Amino acid sequence: MDPHRFRDVPRFGIAGNMAGHLEQAGEAGDFTQVEAAAGQPKGIFPTYIPGSRGFLGVDPVSFDRLRLPRGSDAARVQAEPELALFVALDWLDGRVAAVRPLGFTAYNDASIRKPAPKISIKKNWGAATKGFAPEVVPLETLEIGGPLDRYNLVAFLRRDGVLRTYGEDSPVQSYACFHASLLTWIAEKLNDQAEEGPLEHLAALLHDQPAGAVIGIGATRYTPFAADDRLQAGDEVIVAVYDRDSVGFNDVRARVQGGIALPAGNPVLRQRVE
Repeated sequence: MDPHRFRDVPRFGIAGNMAGHLEQAGEAGDFTQVEAAAGQPKGIFPTYIPGSRGFLGVDPVSFDRLRLPRGSDAARVQAEPELALFVALDWLDGRVAAVRPLGFTAYNDASIRKPAPKISIKKNWGAATKGFAPEVVPLETLEIGGPLDRYNLVAFLRRDGVLRTYGEDSPVQSYACFHASLLTWIAEKLNDQAEEGPLEHLAALLHDQPAGAVIGIGATRYTPFAADDRLQAGDEVIVAVYDRDSVGFNDVRARVQGGIALPAGNPVLRQRVE
């Protein structure tokens, strides 16, 4: 599946869908006033709205590079390794009636670690500030026992020739909200999420009823090294979503170390930090 076919659809991220990530990122306090059911994510934030005025109208996705912001914010950027879902949106009477999976890939939802009134402000600072792997794997179902249940998500950082694990090697099933309940939750938030704290009223951004969207479903926890680290020019960020039945962690790491591609169906994002 060609990811370029999704260049002109809105894109979103999910906050708080992996236990412990918000605390590591120093962002748990941003959501103290946001009501969320126990064990559920905090909400959805936009990263790109085609045709929008201002920063949300700038396409931030690159397939091979990550551009740091200017000024003091350049020293505040962390990668956020995630699984991205490519979905179809079915509409009925002006509301999202269903969210259907079409594909998935590896995603870097990089973020500036600084106070901001809305999450989106920290997420899109221009072109090449997000990243998708060039391979999107088709996906017809997100039901329990489906193909994604075999996958893990892991991230690495190469700096000065040294490769380190950046995001914990995590089964995709370890997301707090997943399978069919995730698709239902996304539809509810797209329809009814209120302007609250760091979150935005999403229905107002979808007035043209787009046929699809791309949604990063949440960042994994960082390794101890990465939790306090910030990206530097010259780094290489690698995010891999791999099928445990075809490759193991040690094989993934060895292939990443040697610049060797993984078998088809195991998307890998490689971004050079500039």
